[in-house]
Amino acid sequence: MNYAKIRKCDVANGPGVRVSLFVSGCNHHCKNCFNREAWDFNYGEKFTEKQEEQIIEDLNPDYITGLSLLGGEPFEQANQEELAPLVEKVKETYPNKKIWCYTGFTFDKQILGQMVKEEHRDTTEQMLKNIDYIVDGRFVEELKDPKLQFRGSSNQRIIDVKKSLAANEVVLWDGLNKNIG
Repeated sequence: MNYAKIRKCDVANGPGVRVSLFVSGCNHHCKNCFNREAWDFNYGEKFTEKQEEQIIEDLNPDYITGLSLLGGEPFEQANQEELAPLVEKVKETYPNKKIWCYTGFTFDKQILGQMVKEEHRDTTEQMLKNIDYIVDGRFVEELKDPKLQFRGSSNQRIIDVKKSLAANEVVLWDGLNKNIG
């Protein structure tokens, strides 16, 4: 897996101060995507153990609230294979820090309805076990709203993964307009 960039202090992609990993590779190709160069799976640099160790170290300070995964597309199969062990290690090391993931796939129809039933379901399940919140849905230029919190377009949802899996239905994040998560 390649990555486009790592931000050590990001305040735009989830609540609080976060470490954000922007992976390379996306097949959605949303109109006016903010990170178009990361559509290419070969863009950026190779993600290695060195970057994984750096992310773990960067998450250590108390003021860092968690990790955000963006793209490109974290749920592309090639990216899941590298990200699943990373999110598991982050959760083992920092169980109270929240992991957010931005995906163009829909949580209920594509991730749960399709990916967990395919041959690579183990990596998808490992990802879901360790991710706290998913911002799902493609960016839609015609639904762009700069007033939305942590989303680019109004079709995107912020989903509480743990509550959704327990309830067997989509449960939206209750932290909108609150300082949690």
